[in-house]
Amino acid sequence: MPTPLVQRVDLTLDATPLSDPTHFCGLVGSLQYLTLTRPDLSYSVNFVSQFMQHPTMSHFKCLRRILRYLKGTIHYGLSFSASLVLSAFSYADWAGCPTTRRSTTGYCTFLGSNIISWCAKKQQTVARSSTEAEYRSLAHAAAELTWLGYILDDLRIQPTRPPVLYGDNLSALHLTVNPVLYTRSKHVALDYHYVRERVAQGVLITKYNPSKISNRRYIYKIHDESSLRQFRRKLCLFPGHSLRGDISSGSHKDDLPSPES
Repeated sequence: MPTPLVQRVDLTLDATPLSDPTHFCGLVGSLQYLTLTRPDLSYSVNFVSQFMQHPTMSHFKCLRRILRYLKGTIHYGLSFSASLVLSAFSYADWAGCPTTRRSTTGYCTFLGSNIISWCAKKQQTVARSSTEAEYRSLAHAAAELTWLGYILDDLRIQPTRPPVLYGDNLSALHLTVNPVLYTRSKHVALDYHYVRERVAQGVLITKYNPSKISNRRYIYKIHDESSLRQFRRKLCLFPGHSLRGDISSGSHKDDLPSPES
């Protein structure tokens, strides 16, 4: 299976319900544990976990597709290299849920080129604009960077520069350094201005990163086979070497990093 979910999937609660949802819930719970080391499963597992209370046959079909994808990529794992620079990429899928119109927060944090934490989670309230949704996502990513910075400090590891937080919404980035468009943004909860405070203190840098040049936004989106391959390469998620079993008949040369990347 080339991808964990098909594109433009739109599931509701109107389909035939499962007679016993126990098996469905158990599988989803196991997959949630697996996302700790497989960021390419983050969005798809988060998607099916929204229907654990009343799963239907269509939800179970989506779950089986994720399992088939996992079977084909079971030998994949994260690859790490030495670096001491923290950074994060933050994105938001504004009003992406067709039922509630809530946005999805997505971010991934890196130590050098190594992904060390990630998140794809539906926001608790409806965002009135894409700027508000992106700003909330920036705040969550900033809090994650702060926590990781404390861990490095406890380990007596001093990064060479303040962490950099990348986003693809210029209006949201402007809010992190200056309260522009105040009449339109004053309803945003005060705790989301945490990122602005960190920038003012000089312990966080925010930068613009257009979506068209970054594949890290796919942590909260459904992708086709080509974009998923690029996404895995950006996150240093490659096939590993194993002494168990025989030589795989499939070729994964397209997933290996090129000298240019």
